[in-house]
Amino acid sequence: MIRQLFPISALLLGAAFLFFAGGINALILPVRGNMEGFSAFSLGLLGTGWAVGYVSACVVMPRFVSKVGHIRAFSVMAAFAAFAILSSLLVVSPFAWIPMRAVSGFCFAGAAMIVESWLGERADASSRGKIFGIYTMVTLAATTTGQMVLPLGDSAGFLFFVLGAMFYCLALVPTAVSSSASPNPLAKVSLDIKALWKNSPVAVFAVFMVGISNASFGTLAAVYADRIGLVLTSVALFTSIPILTGALVQVPVGHFSDKMDRRKVLLVIALTAIAVDLSFILIAPETELFNMILIGFFGASIFSMYPVIVAHANDHAAEGSFIQVSGGLLLVFGMGSIIGPLLSGVGMAHIGTAGLFMTSLGAHVLIVLYTIWRITRRAPVAEDEKVAYVSTPPARTSTPETAAMQVEDEG
Repeated sequence: MIRQLFPISALLLGAAFLFFAGGINALILPVRGNMEGFSAFSLGLLGTGWAVGYVSACVVMPRFVSKVGHIRAFSVMAAFAAFAILSSLLVVSPFAWIPMRAVSGFCFAGAAMIVESWLGERADASSRGKIFGIYTMVTLAATTTGQMVLPLGDSAGFLFFVLGAMFYCLALVPTAVSSSASPNPLAKVSLDIKALWKNSPVAVFAVFMVGISNASFGTLAAVYADRIGLVLTSVALFTSIPILTGALVQVPVGHFSDKMDRRKVLLVIALTAIAVDLSFILIAPETELFNMILIGFFGASIFSMYPVIVAHANDHAAEGSFIQVSGGLLLVFGMGSIIGPLLSGVGMAHIGTAGLFMTSLGAHVLIVLYTIWRITRRAPVAEDEKVAYVSTPPARTSTPETAAMQVEDEG
C-alpha cells in the first residue's frame, strides 16, 4: 500500500494544504466578523456567497480547465483564493467580505476538482477505493486542524488571514512540479430537476433541506458558540467535533443503509437531528461539556444524511448514471446551501442564538414528514438490487469529481 501511495503523496499533500487553508478561512471570517460587530444576517450572507461560488465552479470549471489546462487553472484558483482571504484582511466590511467569500467558494471548489481529478487518474483500479478513503481522511483531518489552529493566535490580527493565504499558495506546488501528464477532462454535470425528481423525489427534497441545514450550521456555528459565551478554543471544538462524529458514524450508518430501506435510515437520522435541535432550542445548554456532547450528536446526524440520500437516489437510477445523479444532487444541495445561511442569519438577528437551530429544525421536520409520505407511496428497493453505500466527505466540500472517483472505484 505504501508503494501505491508514494506516486500520489504529493497530490495528497496538496489536498491537505488546500483543505487546511479552507478550514482556517471558514472559521476566521465568522469569528473575526463577530468581533467586528457584523450582524448575524451579514454573517449568514457569507455562507450564501460561498455556496454561490462553490456551485458555480462545479458547473463552470470543466469548460475552463479544458481551455487552459489543469496546472494553469489550478494556479488561477490558488492565486484568487489567496487574493480573496487577504482582501478580507485589508477591507474589514461585510460589503467586501460577502463577494470575496463567493470568490473563495469558487476557487476552493475548482481547486478541489482538479486535485481529485488528478488523484483519480493516478490511482489504479485495484487501489482506487483505498485511495479515496485515504483522501477523505486527509481532507477531514486537514479541515479540522485548520480550524483548531485559531486558538493559538490572535484572531483580531492578521496572522490567520496570512496563514490561510500561504497554504492556498502551497497547495499549488504539487501540481506545478508534477511530471505526469494532465488527467482526463473534469466531470461535467447538469441540473435536470425533472429527471432527478422522477428518479427519486425524496432524494431531491431531502438533499435540498440538508443543504439548508448543513450550510446554516457550517456558516454560523462559530457565531452561535461565541454568543453563548464559549472561549475561542471551545468555539473551534464546537465547529470541529461535528465533522469528526459525522465521519465516525459513516460505517455503521452505511451498514444499516445497505440492509434496510434507506428512507427508514434517513428517518431515524432526521429524528435524531430533531431531538438535538429541540435540545438546543428548549434547554439552551450553558455548560461547555453539554454543548460539546449535543453538537457531537448533531454532527453525527447532519453529516450522515447526505451519503444515505445519494445512495438511495442511485438505487433507482439507470446503470451508468451515477455521476449525473450524484452531481445533480450536489447542485440541489448547493441551492439549499445558498438559502440556508440567509434564513438562519435572519433568525439569529431577530430571535437570537436559537434562530440557528430553528432553521435546522424546520428542515429536519420537513424531511421526516415528506419521507414518511413517500414510504407509503413507493415500495423499497430489494436488498440485492441496491448499489453499494459509499462514505462521502461532507457535501459542502464534495464536488462532481468526488462522485467520479467513487464510480470509478465501483468499476
